[in-house]
Amino acid sequence: MSDTDEPKNDSELESRRAIEAIVLAATEPVHVTVLAQLLELPVERIEGICDQLAGEYASDGRGFTIARVAGGYRFQTHPDAFPYVERFVLEGQTLAIIAYKQPVSRAQLSAIRGVNVDATLKTLVARGYVEEVGHEPTLGNPALFGTSRAFLERLGIDTLDQLPALADFVPEASIVEALERGLRMPTDDPAATNDSTPQE
Repeated sequence: MSDTDEPKNDSELESRRAIEAIVLAATEPVHVTVLAQLLELPVERIEGICDQLAGEYASDGRGFTIARVAGGYRFQTHPDAFPYVERFVLEGQTLAIIAYKQPVSRAQLSAIRGVNVDATLKTLVARGYVEEVGHEPTLGNPALFGTSRAFLERLGIDTLDQLPALADFVPEASIVEALERGLRMPTDDPAATNDSTPQE
């Protein structure tokens, strides 16, 4: 190998690492032209490197890939890993519901999530994050569930009062109203327009 080959190899490795680092740090797909500008490389070269990376991830049997989305690139889970990712997401959402709404029954959880949570609930109980805390005084006396001491220890808090307030995750009423206005379809119906006009 000649001395002139080394800088080229080093440059190639640096470009690959840079693309991986940028895409990993981004919260949205990074447009190919942005990558080209940052790395000072032609767009075609960026596309070639990303294709190589995707091919290597597939050959290695990785659980993720780098994908072209809306003109940019992002890391995303491999389709074959979907059942595991879905289980992870369901467990997280179900645990959050239990934490904020406890005590809660299995039927209530399923109604809120819109899916059957039996398997997820069993997993959370088996892991020690959730436990049976009583029974609902209704027909059949269904079990009620709540978070355990292990849940508090895992989060590093002393009591449930230290959980972040739900209001911290909910947009203000003015923001919700503005979003609703933006999503509302315009109408040519004079009656609809009149209905929205305040009455004197």
